[in-house]
Amino acid sequence: MPPAAVLHWTPHNMNNAFRKPLAGTSLHWFDAREAVEALKPGSYDTLPYTARVHAENLVRKCDPEILNECLSQLVERRRDRDFPWFPARVVCHDILGQTALVDLAGLRDAIADQGGDPALVNPVVPVQLIVDHSLAVECGGYDPQAFEKNRAIEDRRNEDRFHFINWTKQAFKNVDVIPPGNGIMHQINLERMSPVIYVQDGVAFPDTCVGTDSHTPHVDALGVIAVGVGGLEAENVMLGRASWMRLPEIIGVELTGKPQPGITATDIVLALTEFLRKAKVVGAYLEFRGEGAAALTLGDRATISNMAPEYGATAAMFFIDQQTLDYLRLTGRDESQVKLVETYAKQAGLWADNLKSAQYERTLSFDLSTVVRNMAGPSNPHARVATTELASKGIVAPYQETEGQMPDGAVIIAAITSCTNTSNPRNVIAAGLLARNANRKGLLRKPWVKSSLAPGSKAVELYLEEAGLKPELEKLGFGIVAFACTTCNGMSGALDPKIQQEIIDRDLYATAVLSGNRNFDGRIHPYAKQAFLASPPLVVAYAIAGSIRFDIEKDALGFDQDGKPVTLKDLWPSDEEIDAIVKSSVKPEQFRKVYEPMFTASVEHNEKISPLYNWREMSTYIRRPPYWEGALAKPRTLQGMRPLAVLGDNITTDHLSPSNAIMLDSAAGEYLAKMGLPEEDFNSYATHRGDHLTAQRATFANPKLFNEMVVENGKVKQGSLARVEPEGKVMRMWEAIETYMNRGQPLIIIAGADYGQGSSRDWAAKGVRLAGVEAIAAEGFERIHRTNLIGMGVLPLEFKAGTNRKTLGLDGTETYDVIGERKPRAELTLVVHRKNGERVEVPVTCRLDTAEEVSIYEAGGVLQRFAQDFLEAAKS
Repeated sequence: MPPAAVLHWTPHNMNNAFRKPLAGTSLHWFDAREAVEALKPGSYDTLPYTARVHAENLVRKCDPEILNECLSQLVERRRDRDFPWFPARVVCHDILGQTALVDLAGLRDAIADQGGDPALVNPVVPVQLIVDHSLAVECGGYDPQAFEKNRAIEDRRNEDRFHFINWTKQAFKNVDVIPPGNGIMHQINLERMSPVIYVQDGVAFPDTCVGTDSHTPHVDALGVIAVGVGGLEAENVMLGRASWMRLPEIIGVELTGKPQPGITATDIVLALTEFLRKAKVVGAYLEFRGEGAAALTLGDRATISNMAPEYGATAAMFFIDQQTLDYLRLTGRDESQVKLVETYAKQAGLWADNLKSAQYERTLSFDLSTVVRNMAGPSNPHARVATTELASKGIVAPYQETEGQMPDGAVIIAAITSCTNTSNPRNVIAAGLLARNANRKGLLRKPWVKSSLAPGSKAVELYLEEAGLKPELEKLGFGIVAFACTTCNGMSGALDPKIQQEIIDRDLYATAVLSGNRNFDGRIHPYAKQAFLASPPLVVAYAIAGSIRFDIEKDALGFDQDGKPVTLKDLWPSDEEIDAIVKSSVKPEQFRKVYEPMFTASVEHNEKISPLYNWREMSTYIRRPPYWEGALAKPRTLQGMRPLAVLGDNITTDHLSPSNAIMLDSAAGEYLAKMGLPEEDFNSYATHRGDHLTAQRATFANPKLFNEMVVENGKVKQGSLARVEPEGKVMRMWEAIETYMNRGQPLIIIAGADYGQGSSRDWAAKGVRLAGVEAIAAEGFERIHRTNLIGMGVLPLEFKAGTNRKTLGLDGTETYDVIGERKPRAELTLVVHRKNGERVEVPVTCRLDTAEEVSIYEAGGVLQRFAQDFLEAAKS
């Protein structure tokens, strides 16, 4: 068997008995209905949309010997066996995408070192990498040259990274790169990259993808199963392996009613996020249906699908219907592709009308007419608060402003940001109209507010210009600063030094208001103590108000030319005006103008590219990964482990590996200074994840961390701190990690519920593994982070219900062993050796959920497993 053969789990089109001509086309398709009906007559019509797409994937790609067993999991709603899923493509942003390709470049080195041909190591599944997570808003939207200045800074700071990325698009087969300055991966995926129905080798089938970002479900709005995965799982898929899974809970969400006047899609999704969190949909596939869902525009649907990770779902699906076709036409797709989507969906039973008979194990109901104007905050996206209730929630206080000073609760950042909202033309147009109305009244942005507009697509600029609203936004300080993921990702840039100093000197409670999806503590900016999510027009309103301690519904935002007070209701545009301007100003030719040049640009191959990357020795951005050396080359004993941290509930990947700006007094900042970087070019933690020496120093570097091992005056002390045992000495987290690394001390982390929630950040797993962590015992794990841990060779262990760190009285002075045979979801024993000599045996569940995960873990991780298979295949 040639080495490249290990990249395919099975040959294509093995189940040709189900291959049929697709009516009205020259294409073929695989009839999943026939295969399912052969198992259980009448069952196909009861399957949810998600199950039908997975059934087609199995019929087209699965080994015939296990096809019926895999299909039976879907038909009988069983979860006792794993079944494979073969996504059609992998979508990456540059941070995790680059990190994945750094890993593949390191894998090529390892293969070459062991006598293999590195040129044969390539992604098998098409990989689309969009450079969209590297730009910081150093220049706000009130600077007419903000876009050009921010882009120039981005290019200067990221020269090492962009050099590597440019090498990958020529050195690797099957990798397409969209360069910086073009938009956000999710919005580009929605507006252009997803065909909804894919065609390959004359066969039509549903588009499916995984993406290295938790908001990949954005494109679920088109009826495309797209889920966020960690970079390590994405690498597994890139290399042609099946993504093995067990049938998730598929929940129907019946949307009824219609939104009240003046309610935006943001208001709807914040209400839904609160509702679905309470309904406990974590890990589930949701299917939104009913009259309410049918009436939502694709932009509104995408706003809902985008925030799937905020309510904890794996996917947030809508069905293919007329709204889907209208959107494909609006965004400039070829008419032949639109017709193919309609033809295939109706023939394969994926059209909305065909799903009325679908049955669900659980159905939820949500009335859209109950939604009011909402925000979320001050630190969680599911912490909804109605704008009319801000005062009763204690957020609004008597508004006092002293001349020349910022008020308490000052809004220091107001950002229209992220794909969540800028892929919805109604939301953007609403913001533009509110800005126009404010300008007509003579209102101004408060001078301490750093305002910005960072659309996820260049098409946004074109339709704002068409509507005459771009100058209106610019006048209030919301000029376009980037086409990239910015503030929502912690890339809000530096504050004016005078404003920052006033915050420090007066110890102000300063906040951010953004139209994004994430507002975790410490994420948006180091000096924004907390952050609130809001619709784009509300973001503009808060820039005028200047403080979160402001009753946005009642208080006067200012006074017009006649001295009359102006309130929000005086500025808010009507739905009729918003819809009319969307209809007249958003046009297919705008999307064609943006995307046709972007996707027809060819890669120049004027010089021969080496299959091995020439690593830059002094780079702090790109470095050969250490997967075959150091701590990762040592055997994991799962014996005598000491706790690096004892943590509470809801530990996010921002706690584990923050993405925001690097401060000089941090461990990473000190390292970068020693490497010769000036402080203004430290950039963010996220951009340095291709260099493990920098990224390691981000492990648990969030200043908002509470490590329960560090107690002062009877309270847990906040900060990036650890206590080294057995000495009991408290020190900065990185110094503790270095101390344990020098000792060769194996480590464990003890945690509460929902460990690892948040962004799909593989360095949240890489950092702890490189520190020497061999196992994590928690009350529960976020789905993506659990797979990332396994991909790094870290063992996830789950406490049984009713057992946790508190019931066991764990304080960090213990050592730990793990005993038992590691099988999927087996019961293992966590042995706790207390300082007083007492031994406690605690039953825990091994969260290696599939045989494939056991195999990856035992090999030491994804790359180690692949290298083993590749070299074995080369010898045979």
